[in-house]
Amino acid sequence: MNITSKLPNVGTTIFIVMSALAKEHHAINLSQGFPNYPSSQKLNDLVTNAMNNGYNQYAPMAGNLDLRLAIAHKYQLLYKSTYHPEKEITVTAGATQAIYTIISAFIRRNDEVIMFKPAYDCYEPAVEINGGKTIPVQLSAPNYKVNWDKVASKISSQTKMIIINSPHNPSGTIWSKDDMLQLQKLTRNTDIIILSDEVYEHIVFDDAQHQSACLFEDLKQRSFICASFGKTFHNTGWKIGYCCATEALMVEFRKVHQFNVFSVHHPSQKGIADYMQDPETYLGLNTFFQRKRDLFLSLISESRFKFQPSQGTYFQVLDYSEITDESDVDFAKRLTVDFKLASIPLSVFNTNNQDDKVLRFCFAKTDETLVKAAEILSKI
Repeated sequence: MNITSKLPNVGTTIFIVMSALAKEHHAINLSQGFPNYPSSQKLNDLVTNAMNNGYNQYAPMAGNLDLRLAIAHKYQLLYKSTYHPEKEITVTAGATQAIYTIISAFIRRNDEVIMFKPAYDCYEPAVEINGGKTIPVQLSAPNYKVNWDKVASKISSQTKMIIINSPHNPSGTIWSKDDMLQLQKLTRNTDIIILSDEVYEHIVFDDAQHQSACLFEDLKQRSFICASFGKTFHNTGWKIGYCCATEALMVEFRKVHQFNVFSVHHPSQKGIADYMQDPETYLGLNTFFQRKRDLFLSLISESRFKFQPSQGTYFQVLDYSEITDESDVDFAKRLTVDFKLASIPLSVFNTNNQDDKVLRFCFAKTDETLVKAAEILSKI
């Protein structure tokens, strides 16, 4: 067959590459972003109860109503922001499906989508497969600060969407209130849609506040917020996420969603809804992960790696420029093969593979794993 690929430049993701290399060489895997400890037994039991109580057929297309009510309550509690549970919240097969569906619902051929690099690797292929054009704004280590004059220069009559991500994967930085106000100012009185990837909203450190798009009223009217229960509740394999948006935007989203997955795993939705009746299930995550971050950084404080403490997410970026001149991809592979510790090189997420000599490490791991990883890093 003569096959013309719709994604000719897309290969195997770096996450698969590094995890496979870690498995092959029996290395500690701090590359892919998933915990190596179990999710809550209470949550597991609630999902089992949902199965035993008959939640085994299709959920409503928009999601189990109890879960949508719990999500709406969370936004009211945390942000004093209202989303209608029946019209403005949809449960999805992870945040990735929400992101893909949003892009598919709105991006047409030659539409331009601004995104900030380094960017999570699911954004650009979704734009490309729908005929859109990615307009990158490159951020640089160590601060990954946004130059808003540069962003303004990228906006054109073809700009249909801007994708933002805070707390930011892979850098572990967060956007300030001023960043959000700048974005709101740039997009006011336009038809530009904001796709706000907020999957790490509950993992923000040092008493900082997550600046959700829903906190800014004009921005909220043009924004989708995407979130992930897999990241929040330590069970990435369940692939349960959701998105929130105004009714006008959500109507278009659901037109695509219903013919994509229609609905997602019903007992998981019901179990999560029951689990969320106690807000501490998500309010305590900042403290939980900050302790892990602080443990990891204290253990490598005497190493040759340089760092600025992660502001959010469960990722820590380490600068290895005083250790070797190798490319980050080569060093990440050597670190895995020779030292038995896997990480993620950031250049693969950058424009033209810009190499800032940094690697990303996931600290959503047991203390024992973090101690072993730190011992390796301290010997390099």
